[in-house]
This record gives sequence, structure tokens and C-alpha cells, in this order.
Amino acid sequence: MRPILMKGHERPLTFLKYNREGDLLFSFAKDHTPTVWFADSGERLGTYRGHNGAVWCCDVSQTSESVLTIKGPQARINRVVWGPLNKTIISAGEDAVIRVWDTETGQVLKESDKETGHQKTISSLSKSADDSHFLTGSLDKSAKVPTIIPLGYKNLTLIKTYVTERPVNACVISPLLYHVVIGGGQEAVHVTTTDRRAGKFEAKFFHKILQEEIEGVKGHFGPINALDFNPDGRRFGVMNDEEVGTSVVGSSIWCIATLD
Repeated sequence: MRPILMKGHERPLTFLKYNREGDLLFSFAKDHTPTVWFADSGERLGTYRGHNGAVWCCDVSQTSESVLTIKGPQARINRVVWGPLNKTIISAGEDAVIRVWDTETGQVLKESDKETGHQKTISSLSKSADDSHFLTGSLDKSAKVPTIIPLGYKNLTLIKTYVTERPVNACVISPLLYHVVIGGGQEAVHVTTTDRRAGKFEAKFFHKILQEEIEGVKGHFGPINALDFNPDGRRFGVMNDEEVGTSVVGSSIWCIATLD
């Protein structure tokens, strides 16, 4: 199956998210206009307007009945996901700390240990399909899997670490197989043709349990900014902004068939 290329954003892309049914794909960018697409055809369904700044992340709740905003620390929050039953929210960002928030009170319930956790900005946060654990990616060139108590996310214990040779901008857990997919690369201003040929912008597959690299998927010229699996586990989306110097060449979303 050939990739489906979706174009519509005018600025670099920042985040990508499927809904639970897998028929809709949400994309976010620095152009202030979150957009929703039909995942099967790549047709744009609509655009959400009203934001005054870049949109960095979102999560689709189980019921889609409520919207919650939280005020974090001085450092920027890069990623947030709903906890089970929408009782908690997990956030991570520039200060390299994972926080668990109570959705009713807005209070922080738990923070990750800085000694065993990431040492640089956390750029990505992804839940498992059963909500039992989640994966974080960081500019410290690693992706870590904390284990948590399913219904509360009140305890954080590191159980796996996947090490790469480049900063991690995006990571996601397969809902079907024991796979973890990691993407990243250096700053766009340093991108060269040699970087592309060397595979610096591949989406890397790791075995979830053994922590070994399995395979890589090439195709992007610039750093990979976001990844997300379709809930069926047979397709995943890869998103990047292709920049040369400070001039944006294009912002692309690729829907790729991975399993038949």
C-alpha cells in the first residue's frame, strides 16, 4: 500500500493523534489551526479555529464530553494524555519531569524521579492500548517506559529504556505487536542530504520487551516530529516538517501501511 500524503498546514507540524475508532486523524501545527482528516482517504474533514498560538499536543478522551486545561510549571508542557476513565492527566515537558494531575482538583498527584528519569526535555508521551503503561521520548536520546497503577497513575516506576543515537522527538507503542516506534533527528538548520542518506530521519522499530532495534522506515528529509498508530495496529502515521535553514519547504503527514 502506498502512503497517503495529506497537505493543508502552512507551518511546521507539531503533533498527530488518531481517535479511538481509528477513522479520524487529528493534526496540529504552528499555524494555530488543528485539523481533522479521514484516515482512510486522507480527505480533510474540518479545521478548529480560535487558537492564538502554536498547538503542541492533545488527547482524545474516552467520552469526548469534557475539556480540561491545566497550568503547569514555568517550563512548557509538551505532551499530555488522559488517564483511565478521565480521572487523571499525565503531562511532560521541558523540565524533563512527568506529572500526574487530578482532573477534578487540578492538583499534582505524583512526579517522576529526576535521578532515574530523563535528563533533558521530554518531547513525546504515548499510552499503551490498555492504559497500563506509557512511553516517553526525550532529547537525551532515549525513550523510557514507566509502569503505573492502571486506575490511578499515582506511582511511576521505570521498567524499560530504548537508547538511540539521536534526539527523540516522537515515540509510540503498537497496540497490536510488541513494537515501540521511535523517531527524531537533529535541528532542521543542520539538515543535509548526507543526513538523509545516513538514515537519521528513520522511524525506528524496537522490540518492546527485548529493547532491541528491529527495523527502520525511511522517507522523510527532515526530523520526525510525531508518530501515532491507528488503533487497528496495522497502520501508523509519521509527521515531520521539512525545513532547509530557516525556510519551510513543506509540512507532511504520511499514513503508512505496516502490516497486511
